[in-house]
Amino acid sequence: MPPPPHTRPENVLKRAQELIGVGQQQAALSILHEHVTSKRTRNSTIASLEPVMILFVELCVDLKKGKSAKDGLYNYKNTSQNTNVATIELVFRKFIELAEQKVKEAQAKADEMTGQNSTEDGAATDIRDVGDLEAMETPESILLSTVSGEQSKDRTDRAIVTPWLKFLWEAYRTVLDIFKNNARLEVMYQTTAHQAFDFCKRYTRKTEFRRLCELLRNHLQNAAKYSQQVHAINLSDPETLQRHLDTRFEQLNVAVELELWQEAFKSVEDIHTLLSLTKRQPKNSMMATYFERLTRIFLVSENYLFHAAAWSRYYNLLNMSARAVAAGASKKDNPTNISDADLSKSATYVLLSALAIPVISTTRSRGALIDADAARNTKNARLTNLLGMNSAPSRAILFKDMLNKDILSRAKPEIRQLYNILETDFHPKVICAKVSPVLSQIGVDEELKKYVQPLQQVILTRLFQQLSQVYTDVKLEDVLALAEFPDAFKVSAATIEKFIMNGCKKGDLSIRIDHCTGILTFDQDVFSSAKALHTGAAAGSAEADAGSVQRLQSTPSEIVRTQLSRLSKALYVAVQYVDPSFNEDRYKNKLAALRRAEAGAEQEHQDLLARREIIQQKKESAASAQAARQREEEQRRKTKLQELQAAETERLAQEAKDRDERRLQAERKKVQREEAEKQLKELQKGVKGVDVSGLDLDDLDSGRIRLLKLQALEREKNEMGEKLRITGKRIDHLERAYRKEEMKHLEQDYQVQREHDQAAYEKTKAETFRNAEQKHKEDVSLKHRLSKLLPAYEVFKKDITEQRHADFEKRRREAEKELNRKMDQRRQETREMKAAERRRMQEEERQRQEEEEREAREAEEAEREAEEKKRKDAEAKAEAEARRAERQEAARKQMEREQEAEQRRLERKQQGGAGAAPPSRTLERPSFASRAPPSEDPAAESRGPPKLALTGNKPTWREREAMKARGELPPDAGTNAPPAAPPADERVTTEETAMPKSSGGGYVPPARRGKAPDADSMPPPPAPREPREGGRDGSARPEGREKWVPRPRPQGESERSESPAAPAAGSKYQPPSQRTGGNAGGATGGAYKPPGRW
Repeated sequence: MPPPPHTRPENVLKRAQELIGVGQQQAALSILHEHVTSKRTRNSTIASLEPVMILFVELCVDLKKGKSAKDGLYNYKNTSQNTNVATIELVFRKFIELAEQKVKEAQAKADEMTGQNSTEDGAATDIRDVGDLEAMETPESILLSTVSGEQSKDRTDRAIVTPWLKFLWEAYRTVLDIFKNNARLEVMYQTTAHQAFDFCKRYTRKTEFRRLCELLRNHLQNAAKYSQQVHAINLSDPETLQRHLDTRFEQLNVAVELELWQEAFKSVEDIHTLLSLTKRQPKNSMMATYFERLTRIFLVSENYLFHAAAWSRYYNLLNMSARAVAAGASKKDNPTNISDADLSKSATYVLLSALAIPVISTTRSRGALIDADAARNTKNARLTNLLGMNSAPSRAILFKDMLNKDILSRAKPEIRQLYNILETDFHPKVICAKVSPVLSQIGVDEELKKYVQPLQQVILTRLFQQLSQVYTDVKLEDVLALAEFPDAFKVSAATIEKFIMNGCKKGDLSIRIDHCTGILTFDQDVFSSAKALHTGAAAGSAEADAGSVQRLQSTPSEIVRTQLSRLSKALYVAVQYVDPSFNEDRYKNKLAALRRAEAGAEQEHQDLLARREIIQQKKESAASAQAARQREEEQRRKTKLQELQAAETERLAQEAKDRDERRLQAERKKVQREEAEKQLKELQKGVKGVDVSGLDLDDLDSGRIRLLKLQALEREKNEMGEKLRITGKRIDHLERAYRKEEMKHLEQDYQVQREHDQAAYEKTKAETFRNAEQKHKEDVSLKHRLSKLLPAYEVFKKDITEQRHADFEKRRREAEKELNRKMDQRRQETREMKAAERRRMQEEERQRQEEEEREAREAEEAEREAEEKKRKDAEAKAEAEARRAERQEAARKQMEREQEAEQRRLERKQQGGAGAAPPSRTLERPSFASRAPPSEDPAAESRGPPKLALTGNKPTWREREAMKARGELPPDAGTNAPPAAPPADERVTTEETAMPKSSGGGYVPPARRGKAPDADSMPPPPAPREPREGGRDGSARPEGREKWVPRPRPQGESERSESPAAPAAGSKYQPPSQRTGGNAGGATGGAYKPPGRW
């Protein structure tokens, strides 16, 4: 079925409010949850969705639905993060505020129930014993809490306050999970983290604080891992990194206050990691807090060496900040405790912490029998990096640094005195006596008191080191007497003995204790020394430099160990003085060695280069083989991994398939079972007396259930019928007995009822008369009292009536005037409307008549134009027919003229006789222009040479259009029109006109004779020319006329006659190029060529 239509947020909000109004908060939450988690909600506007979300979080908080709240808030974040971030912060802040308010209300309610007015700190103390807030409540814990001896206040807090604390903790985690790795919500994320830290600190929630730290750490790691996602935070951004640093510093402070030192150390590592990422220099105030927290962490972990190093770094930072502030730097970025008193206090801590570094380590190590393992080196390297130092600190380095920076002068006098006693003076007999007053002063100060115990270790170490320089054997009771401390810091004999054993184990002391004699013996065996036996003897010691121990003389063991070296040195010096030749030989041997070295230096250098080359080749070969092995191993590993992945994928697919089948089967059974249960419940509700306890639901089906129902209905019907029959019979007998017994008392009951009714009537009648009489008296009295006011009332009534009548008449006259004015105005408007309507209709009628007249005029003009066009077409056609006739006549005359001209030429040729010379080749042929037909357009000759009257030279479409525009071609003339006659020659007007010379007329081929020039677009014939000068007829040639240039002929060839031979009588005219015979021009190549081409 299709999904239900999407509901608008406004309607959802209204429906939820209605449900809340009738007390159905759960139904309202279901509607809101369904709406805010729907994908269609993303198309809604944020302004309409925000009230829905606020009501949704309110219901989730009221009903403690953290899971539903997380789903809705996550969807709302995805919907709004690209458009409006402020609304996300508003909704989430509302969610957290409501949860915090519920916790406060729960605390107030618990206090009210127990009758105690406990403060917030007291409430936090009461719920501090609550374990893990995320742990589930078990039956054992419930039973234990019931039978335990807790006070009523604790029980109330567990029942009322603890659930809301759990919900608030879930709210913090929900917000942090939703806001993680989102740059747009980074500020709200950090704010929520600070609120969660405050929650852990206020209620002393150590378990939740550990989880919160781990959660933030995972979020930071995932942010670096998924930095390519959309809206991911950028740790390279200084502002983002600074916010993370602020959060980690707050985490460090809370961890220190909760005394969670492991979490504090992890927080320090997180801060150091973030500081390594930042490009800007961190603030001095921030770094001061960092080093101060490190001192507390190292002190709790009893790592006095790094504790002193942290104090040294802290003092250096304060000193540098003091100088910067004195130079004019901002006080905002620097710590506030940089006064002289603060610097003196810090210097005291630096010196005292350095003195408290044990010379003999008290840690549980494996002693000096082996070197320091890699784990400890790694730990020291980590701690060194946390302090920002290049190398691991030591006791000697710290004292050297203090002396260089003049820290001793700033420290307190008693601490300087302690330094001189332990590090400068040598007084084994009175060292404890001198130190005791100083320890008493230190013990008075609570902050310095924690250094007394490590100082005792250092004092004992110095005591035994100095005693070993002076004595060989010492009584144990004397040693205990020398190791006297103030009463508050007494050290027992067992503690001193344990210290001696630890020093011997570490290799810093070499002492034996004889309890039988009570003697403490310092090792004097010249062949036994712990320092000599073990190269790293000070592995368990913080003081590896033996020079820091005050020494008066060497021990016997050291004398024996160095006697050979001292003897060799003494003999070497003596031989130099006794034998002078020894020095000369030594000098000569030295020179010889130098010469040998110089001579063999080059060869040795070459050998070294060759060896280096061989080593390099071996390294490359080994590296190549190693790389090949690695590639093969990687390939095998990848192949195996692919096979495993394929097998795992197949297994997972099969498991998924089996799981789906089992799920479908289980769902099928579940549906069948639910349907059977539903039908059985309906059967039990609808039919009584049905026993279904012995039925198996898995074996039941619909048919069997229906049969049971029918049987139960039939049985119930029978039982009901029997009951009705018995009941009806019993009722009949009972009713009959009632009526028989009633008949005995009807008369008596009637009399009693009648008397009762008569008494009631009399009483009612008397009461009515009394009330009427009383009312009449009151009415008469009221009448007499009001009759006194009647004259005044009549006068007042008359005045009011007259006044109102006058007002009425006045308003009536004004209303009549207004009515008449409105009527006149309405009449005037009506007349104007009618006049306007009449003018409009007249104007429309006029426009209509003008339109009809215009259309009639246009029709007449169109008809007149059509008739005019027809007339013009007829005139053009007639004119064209006339021109065609004239051209035909001119062509006929021209043909006759040519025939006559040919005839005359033939006659002249015959008159010349046989003795005449052969025709000359210098015949002047007429130009092509002179042979063309005369042009009708005088301007045609001025525009250029005429067109050739060739076959197929038809005018183009543009030429035909131009001819139509000039009237030379009729509009209806087409290709099917008969050819027009050529234009008449102006020189031929009559038959008696003398024929011009052969060069005077244009030549027209026979195939073109009789055609009009317009038919084939032939140009008009040229104008007639004057007779040429020097012609055959003796006529003069006009100026500027060109003549034919004779073509050169080969020698021995007879010249042609001037004109071709005339055709025989009755024969057809042939052009010269087609004639045959000796006089034919075509026989000798006399083809026509235009002028200038000869």
